[in-house]
Amino acid sequence: MEVYCTRPQCPRPQNYFTDLDNTATLRTVQQKFCTTCGMPLILAGRYIPTKQLGRGGFGAAFLARDRYTPVMRQCVVKQFLPAGNLTEKQLRTALELFEREATVLEAIGNQHDQIPDLFAYFPVIVEGSAPGQQEQFFYLVQEYIDGLNLEQELAQRGAFSEAEAVQVMREILHILDFVHCKDIIHRDIKPSNIMCDKNAKLYLLDFGAVKQVTKSPTAFAGSTGIYSQGFAPPEQISGGQVFPSSDLYALAVTIIILLTNKSAAELFDGFSNQWQWQNHTNVSPFLAKILNKMLQSAANKRFQSAKEVLNALQNLGKSPSSSKQIKATQINNPVNNPSPVHQQTTSVQQFSTIEILTGAGFSGFQAGMIAIALSGLIKSQIVALFISGVILSILIYAQTRRWIERFDLIIIPAITFAIIYFVPVLQANLGIQTIIILSVASGLGSIALTSLFRLIYRLLSLLL
Repeated sequence: MEVYCTRPQCPRPQNYFTDLDNTATLRTVQQKFCTTCGMPLILAGRYIPTKQLGRGGFGAAFLARDRYTPVMRQCVVKQFLPAGNLTEKQLRTALELFEREATVLEAIGNQHDQIPDLFAYFPVIVEGSAPGQQEQFFYLVQEYIDGLNLEQELAQRGAFSEAEAVQVMREILHILDFVHCKDIIHRDIKPSNIMCDKNAKLYLLDFGAVKQVTKSPTAFAGSTGIYSQGFAPPEQISGGQVFPSSDLYALAVTIIILLTNKSAAELFDGFSNQWQWQNHTNVSPFLAKILNKMLQSAANKRFQSAKEVLNALQNLGKSPSSSKQIKATQINNPVNNPSPVHQQTTSVQQFSTIEILTGAGFSGFQAGMIAIALSGLIKSQIVALFISGVILSILIYAQTRRWIERFDLIIIPAITFAIIYFVPVLQANLGIQTIIILSVASGLGSIALTSLFRLIYRLLSLLL
């Protein structure tokens, strides 16, 4: 069995012990030591690190097994490991943040099934690398979520659809509603702190930077300055106050990153001091207004609670990509103006760039084959082109209504080609190879024209 050494400076942390492959030995062995640096490997007598999951500015995380459980369940061991060159005050602050995460997880982890449970928190004192010196390490052990965080998901699959992003938004808002009701502000919402397990269930991680809020007049005292660049709102960056709406701001940044697959730096325009994200994605105007309100630089211009955002999202209906009409209310209102502003209803039917270009290629390819087939049946080329245009219009309309999508875009051209192949009169004396070349050229030309018009439209949108 491989056991990973958690001493930060260990040059060869991987250790392999054949006797630990035996379950009985694994449960009863007193201790194992790193063959390179002599560090005790079985933490608190029960947790056996097997590999390193990651390392950050304040700690390292290891996948481990708990040998005192019936199935030797997997868990995450987090080690307090601050970056170098910290002052004594900064070191104390970092340790307080690490301890705070353990405290918060103990308080709320077992109360919400989308927040990891805390299993243990303990120090380990070991002999240092120099004779007569001792080193102290701090560890916390929490529930292991088997899956990928949303930063990893985004890197693997690209931009999220509107429906997927809204689902993420709703789930995290429910978690934040629970957290905020416990007088806790997370202060570090970002894609890498949202984990999706293999059952597509989302978890909110990393409560090390939380702000515990009291009911005193100084409830929102100055923050410690711990935040993630690009996600923190102005009031948090300035080292001033933090509010529940500070988490909502960071969540909105997270969502627009998922929708656009762009970094925060690419989406924020420093010259205008505004988020310029809508040119990089297609979302319903109603959702855009919700996100833009959450992204307001002034805390009092945002939604003031997760519940308010959830109530606003109810107007999106069951799916933001459905063709149902939605009524926008109370999105443009300032916090101190409760009167609703009724806006014009909007039909939501959004398509991603890939869907648009794929549909264009399908339409062009299909139109090419239909035009060739009709020219073989009808002597008048004008009539053949007219009928082809009518059929092409029907196909495009069917795509806009989502009657044709995904596998239909392959099945329909395949059936059309098979008919032309087995009915020679439809080939217009061109030959199968020529028909394929002309149809592919028609499809590529359609994609090129669609891309050109889309580019012109975006340029005009920026200028007007």
